[in-house]
Amino acid sequence: MGSIADQVEALQQGAMGKMPAELRDRFTEEQAGLDAAGTPSGFAEPGTAMPDGELLDAQGEPTTLAQVTGGKPAVVVFYRGAWCPYCNVALRAYEQELVPELTARGATMVALSPQKPDGSLSMQETNALTYAVVSDPGNQIAGKLGILTAPADGAREAQQALGLDLTTVNADGTTTLPMPTTVVLDADGVIRWIDVHPNYTTRSEVPDILAALDRIRP
Repeated sequence: MGSIADQVEALQQGAMGKMPAELRDRFTEEQAGLDAAGTPSGFAEPGTAMPDGELLDAQGEPTTLAQVTGGKPAVVVFYRGAWCPYCNVALRAYEQELVPELTARGATMVALSPQKPDGSLSMQETNALTYAVVSDPGNQIAGKLGILTAPADGAREAQQALGLDLTTVNADGTTTLPMPTTVVLDADGVIRWIDVHPNYTTRSEVPDILAALDRIRP
């Protein structure tokens, strides 16, 4: 299947390459700015307890992260939304390559985004995901982790030109998003590894996630 990075490159050369040049340039400019800024400081560190919040499952029912993980070691993935092509690439790869390995290790996986539950359901059904996909309204958990961001003005204008208005997609009516982030938790809900990606075209690779999980296994 190839790495997520390889799949993203293919995406950019394919469907994304057909985007009008003016819009593509705005996204490219935003990504360059994110690369220049680098990884932010101040996000949660390994050894601290994973925060929780009032979440909604894909059917709109109230839940919490603790309920979803069920006291198991867990991989928690923060993604931007079902509208994000890079998120779709990553979450499909995790379904195919990561989930079987987690099952064999007695661990679980959950994906969180700030979008409304119908977006979570769309993400789950479109990509045939077997793991939990839940909404974090208002970025409660992402905010406590310190991984929040928002599209640059040019990128937001490009999104709107493509028919995407984040204020109608996000559950809280804002444009605030989590930086794509992967967190590995032990069975007690303690953060053992956190991998933050300011540039939303990149993601944690499966071998790195498994290596982090294996370091906490007895």
